[in-house]
Amino acid sequence: MKFKYLIYLLSGTILLVVTSCTKNLEEINRNPNASETAQPDYLLTGATKSIADTYWGTANNMDASLLFVQNWSKIQYTDPDRYIYTSSSFQELWTTGYTKGIANLNQLIKIADAQANPNYKGVALVLRSWVFTLLTDNYGDIPYTQAANIKEYLTPAYDKQKDVYFALLEDLKTAQANLTTTGPAIAGDIIYGGKANSILLWKKFANSLRLRIALRIADREPEKTKQVLADIATEGSGYISNNSEIAQLVYSTSPNQNPISNLFDTRDDYRISKTIVDKLFELNDPRLPVYTSPTKDATPKTYVGLPNGLLVGDASAYGFTKTSKPGAYFLAPNAPAVIISYAEVLFDRAEAAARGFTTENAADLYTQGIVTSLKQYGIADAAIALYTAQPAIQYDAANYKKSIGDQKWIALFGQGLEAFAEWRRLDYPQLQPAVAGTLGGKIPVRFIYPGTEQSLNSTNYNNAVANQGADALTTKLWFDVN
Repeated sequence: MKFKYLIYLLSGTILLVVTSCTKNLEEINRNPNASETAQPDYLLTGATKSIADTYWGTANNMDASLLFVQNWSKIQYTDPDRYIYTSSSFQELWTTGYTKGIANLNQLIKIADAQANPNYKGVALVLRSWVFTLLTDNYGDIPYTQAANIKEYLTPAYDKQKDVYFALLEDLKTAQANLTTTGPAIAGDIIYGGKANSILLWKKFANSLRLRIALRIADREPEKTKQVLADIATEGSGYISNNSEIAQLVYSTSPNQNPISNLFDTRDDYRISKTIVDKLFELNDPRLPVYTSPTKDATPKTYVGLPNGLLVGDASAYGFTKTSKPGAYFLAPNAPAVIISYAEVLFDRAEAAARGFTTENAADLYTQGIVTSLKQYGIADAAIALYTAQPAIQYDAANYKKSIGDQKWIALFGQGLEAFAEWRRLDYPQLQPAVAGTLGGKIPVRFIYPGTEQSLNSTNYNNAVANQGADALTTKLWFDVN
């Protein structure tokens, strides 16, 4: 009996000591010179920069989606161009999206509520919706409802892709209600900060993202798409309506240079895909010298694309100096990471009209989309007129998906993740699989989940796989109907 009491006494003493030590450690580790509350402007800047870097960076853009949609190809280390990936290949978008994106934006929303600043909340909701869209577009079912609340949900459940898209449309509607030109000012905005009427531009950004998501679900839920477009029209702020309103992060010099510029400072793995170079030649497209650099050694055509998915020896045989890198525009340190362009919005509006969701003129909007993309890259009016007059460029109402899909693919050059989503949705252009691809004549149609989800969140991971199909590059996602 005495031994039992001794055990209880020792246990209680240890508990008090541990508790006391924990409190003491908290006091010791508190920095008296640091703020106990995160600054909203710092959170906004940090989250925006982190996501833009990942969105425009190596793992998800250069080594994956830009290869899938055949904007770029690889002349060295060609495994990704042949669709050979490991369980960690697609970790970055997931990890950065949740830890540096959604978690920080959730915190910004809490601060905005506490400080009664609805504009911070509106901006955070727009950015968070964009991050969630990137995640679900590429993985399918993802944690949404329980996301980034690690105190309550250490292993968050996955929401179905349809439910995620529907929830994001509601979030963006809420963002619109919060964003007000008469509300408190915000700081830390590195997308529209410094521009006149920046909050109005955020409202246009929100509507443009709503339009993008509404069309993402159009083949599955056309009535929902029509309702969203009607709500946007009623709200009245409109869409991005000029190239000066493009939602983008304009980079600076090192260490804040564009990720593509940063990579090409030290590496020489990538070339422009033969697929897009051939198409630009075929159409006499004046964007060719913008998208593509001349070959280092003189070649008959000056611009030479490399086929996708070659074996290492076959790729190098084409010659490093006889194949084209991306154009100087994209290699510049201050090149922008475009999130939503005015050209994309015009193509989206053209598609909405072609589907009968609006009464706008689809052909006119399609042509405006082409012209706007050309102007985005400084193409002269005379060259634009010659290009748009070609029979091959004319809008085909009988096959709007081909007309819009082909031209949108060209206009989205460099925006690998968005081009990948639109190619899957519209099924144009009709691409051929990599030469030495490993998927039995198929092109990837999704990212595989990070291996950490299998090991750390296995129950919810397995539920997601059971719902949407094998965790494979060839498993179509809910929105990808055809």
